[in-house]
Amino acid sequence: MNLEDTEKAAAARKSIEYVKDGMVVGLGTGSTATFAIHFLGEQVRDGLKIRGIPTSRASAELAQSLGIPLTSFDEVDHTDVTIDGADEVAPGLALIKGGGGALLHEKIVAAASHRLVIVADEHKVVQHLGRFPLPVEVIPFAAGSVRRKLETLGANPVLRLGHDGSPFITDEGNYIFDCHYGEILDPPALAQALKSITGLVEHGLFLGLASVAIVAGPTGSRVIEA
Repeated sequence: MNLEDTEKAAAARKSIEYVKDGMVVGLGTGSTATFAIHFLGEQVRDGLKIRGIPTSRASAELAQSLGIPLTSFDEVDHTDVTIDGADEVAPGLALIKGGGGALLHEKIVAAASHRLVIVADEHKVVQHLGRFPLPVEVIPFAAGSVRRKLETLGANPVLRLGHDGSPFITDEGNYIFDCHYGEILDPPALAQALKSITGLVEHGLFLGLASVAIVAGPTGSRVIEA
């Protein structure tokens, strides 16, 4: 395990301190969330009783392999805590998420969470969002028209491709455009403009959702609260 992974693992282990017996837990997607799911699996084997709601097929498969019982929003109306990563963390815990391609499910779970705990590397903490391209999930039928509307909002949208060079397909069968805006000075205004685009399913601006961020660094983890 390299130094960065060691730091992520330490922060992920700290994040599961927010998980208590009997909770419904949102299981995030990505490298840092994967560490947290592994640590939760260890605690489940030791007797912790939780139910998980995964944000992606990959997280669901990992949780099942570790013996974590799963549930869904057909059975519950909220999660007590969700542990997930982020691509950028700005003041006020404004986030960009979606680098792993699960932003729609991640936002559904985050919005239903009593507490969203974000685990991130120190280099993902920024003063203004936008260094990382903003992912947006788009219905394939509308991809061309959505691309043009994104350009009118100042973006340089790039269709995300899979390993085989064909369009990356989300768990809901949609495309993702990675939008290069540069520094985003007014995230709420941009979020509102994006939501008004027909055919755009969801965007990767997570505003007012996170409660806590655990930031991994070379000298240990620090906690940022909203």
